[in-house]
Amino acid sequence: MSRIIDFHTHCFPEKIAAKALSNLSHCSGDAIPFHAGTADSLLEHALAGGAGGAVVLNIATNPRQQESVNHFAIDTNNRFPNLYAFGSIHPESPGALDELERIYAAGLKGVKLHPDYQHFFVDEDRMLPIYEKIASLGLITVFHAGVDIGYPDPVHCTPERLAHILPAFGSAPVVAAHMGGYLCWQDVLKFLVGKPLYFDTAFSFSRMPPDWAREIIRAHGANRVLLGSDMPWSDTGNEIRFVKSLGLSQEETDAILGGNACRLLQLQ
Repeated sequence: MSRIIDFHTHCFPEKIAAKALSNLSHCSGDAIPFHAGTADSLLEHALAGGAGGAVVLNIATNPRQQESVNHFAIDTNNRFPNLYAFGSIHPESPGALDELERIYAAGLKGVKLHPDYQHFFVDEDRMLPIYEKIASLGLITVFHAGVDIGYPDPVHCTPERLAHILPAFGSAPVVAAHMGGYLCWQDVLKFLVGKPLYFDTAFSFSRMPPDWAREIIRAHGANRVLLGSDMPWSDTGNEIRFVKSLGLSQEETDAILGGNACRLLQLQ
């Protein structure tokens, strides 16, 4: 079995970690975080939960923040051998395409886009040059997909909208977080299963009916599903338990827990 990789986690620079956690917790109904917000704390809790490493998804929530977010991603990637930090760009930044070049040159494997936080609909025409640039660099793109409990309306990345723009990425990998679309799982079955993209399992433990998870995985294929937790908002160990509870074959379970991630990240 490949080592277990949590493909969906978050952390913040030490000087803002406490404030960032407090703000995000408040807008999400006083959610209780599972780690202290720093990279050290994230890695400690991911390893304690049974993972051998984690992908850190950073988000540039405004154009001015783009460069500093990617400085943090690059620093995290360089300092922690078991953390694989992704960068981010903001669609309204005039330097977004150049920043994608910097992300690639720094050795980061991918980017995170959060249409709700970044205020764009995933299928807007203005996003196509960004998607095409990502594709040309072969970077992995992770989208927040479906409802965000802190910003529930409107849903900027529905399964139907996401399906429209997949061709823009060519063969570059796309990941739809939260099993293809949080709280939109019937539309995931209708519009996304069988399409050339990955789903991650983030924020599923005790929130997603296991029967629905099994149905989506069997329809889409376990070879295109990735373990994710959404740490600090769900625990890595609990999300591993959720995947193991689904009654999939050992081969399918191993692929979801780490095999697929190791292949995507080109890990040994």
